[in-house]
Amino acid sequence: MTGPREPAKAMTTAFSPLTLGPITLRNRVIKSATNEGMAPRGVPSQALLKHHECIAAGGAALTTVAYCAVSPDARTFVDQPQLDSATRTPFRALTDAVHRHGAAASAQITHGGCFTFLPDLSTRRPLSSSGGLNKVGLMSGRFFKQAMSERDMDACAAQFAQAARLAREAGFDAVEIHMGHGYLLSQFLSPLYNHRRDAYGGSTAQRALFPLRVLRRVLDAVGRDCAVLCKIGVTEGVKGGGNAEDAAEIAQLLEAEGAHMLVLSGGMNVESVWQLFGSPLPDEARANVENPVVRAAMRLQKLTEPRFDGFREMYFLEHSRKVRAAVNLPLTYLGGVRSAANVVQAMQEGFDAVALARALLFEPGFVNRLRREADAVSGCTSCNRCVVSMYTPGGTACVLQGENDPAPNRVPAA
Repeated sequence: MTGPREPAKAMTTAFSPLTLGPITLRNRVIKSATNEGMAPRGVPSQALLKHHECIAAGGAALTTVAYCAVSPDARTFVDQPQLDSATRTPFRALTDAVHRHGAAASAQITHGGCFTFLPDLSTRRPLSSSGGLNKVGLMSGRFFKQAMSERDMDACAAQFAQAARLAREAGFDAVEIHMGHGYLLSQFLSPLYNHRRDAYGGSTAQRALFPLRVLRRVLDAVGRDCAVLCKIGVTEGVKGGGNAEDAAEIAQLLEAEGAHMLVLSGGMNVESVWQLFGSPLPDEARANVENPVVRAAMRLQKLTEPRFDGFREMYFLEHSRKVRAAVNLPLTYLGGVRSAANVVQAMQEGFDAVALARALLFEPGFVNRLRREADAVSGCTSCNRCVVSMYTPGGTACVLQGENDPAPNRVPAA
């Protein structure tokens, strides 16, 4: 962690190299993981390749491919890619394309736990930290979840390690273990989900035991060759959920275990989806849902949504500062970065990198413009309609730029 910097010096820092374990990034601006809807039937498409290649050409140091499932049951939905022998070749094509532009590629490895909409599972009920009523299941028809046993946890940790090895074989320079947003590992970390009475429940440190085991297995598997990152939430944004103090303690534990960098995010997919984006989802996100149960659930969620008086830049900053003060390992600030001034502030606050998503969807070359223009501001309006567009035939697109051609999304990456 470093002290305050002048604006010009802070921007110089943002475009200086950053070493993470065995790799070095060319600068400190990265593309965060988002669902692009570009892996039909679980196969990375040519559209996904071009999406990440354009961001690499646009100057980003690291582009993150989201939601790479570690097993068939780990998928959230059928069109989510799994890291296995069938996807190794298309993923290799994607990483080769990114590398041609001097950038690095990261695979976000994840397990959905009880947050799943799959028609079939190998278990009677979806696995989670605790059993009982499954809130997500009210939308998917899987009304109950199953607490993981010691054997389940050991098998799952091995799946994460194997997925990391496959990511390395596919040419990825880094893996990002997803520990946020209501997926399996955050179901252990979250006091909302974890009600266990054994060693894996109770205090923050106890709730972190299984995610720490996963991190150790992944580090042992690929840590000498790939950077191993963890994505955590700095706030769950809901009463009784995890907060910044919890996140700071979790960060200390992950640092002690050897994580190379943490990506700081927030919010939960079910309880506080608005927190992820710093603003509400558009009304069409609810109106266009075909399943009446899901539509009703989203309307109920709308009732608990706080009032927003416009979009607030750097909306996770207050929470992320507490994590920054607690640890020394590299941290990536995420949440409402859409200008050179925001990048400068993140550097001045002592963060080692910044993550962007919507701004890069609007303008894939925004990172190069940040380097050129001291007053650069993204044209992204943070309307969140791109979130809805992930379910269109062409995949995620900025509505201000028009829909994607669906043809490349029907062709495997090559």
